[in-house]
Amino acid sequence: MPEIFDCILDQISPHAIFQSNSQNHQLPVALQLAIFLFCAGHYGNAASPDVMVAILDQHDLFVNIPSEDSKDMEKACRLTKSKTCPAWQNRVFAADGSVIPLFVKPSIYGETFYDWKSQYSLNCQVCNT
Repeated sequence: MPEIFDCILDQISPHAIFQSNSQNHQLPVALQLAIFLFCAGHYGNAASPDVMVAILDQHDLFVNIPSEDSKDMEKACRLTKSKTCPAWQNRVFAADGSVIPLFVKPSIYGETFYDWKSQYSLNCQVCNT
């Protein structure tokens, strides 16, 4: 397995959402994560909500926003201003990385989700620090 997969797995495995007192046993966390990542890359609406909850709870470890005075932030701000609606300006919402295809065009600012592959998608970047 790739190193980044193991890193994410180590971060989310202890999350309470994977602990169950139910008679219905869960799949191993590694398998749930693999299924989630596969589904996120194939019309993400089939992805496991448990894995998403665990990942979102680790937001500060998984999301890296460049400092305000960095060249990356300056570049991101210029791109955001030129490509998005005014409400999104002065924020970083996407970076080069994997895309998560959307099943349908979002109803609000839908055209901003249209990518170079002629599909509606979200950009995702995973980094191991």
